[in-house]
Amino acid sequence: MATKTFLKSIVIEDRKAADKFVNALENAENKKAKKVKLDKMVKEISDHETIRKIFDK
Repeated sequence: MATKTFLKSIVIEDRKAADKFVNALENAENKKAKKVKLDKMVKEISDHETIRKIFDK
């Protein structure tokens, strides 16, 4: 699960939704993450100018 997913607010409005959420968390607890094989070079880009150059045509 992505880190940013944990930063989102979750609103639970009823008991049924709360039960489903708790069950989902409990089921996810026992699952292992899949290994990912990167076959290309990856570079993190954070500055606006470089991102703009990539997407501007």
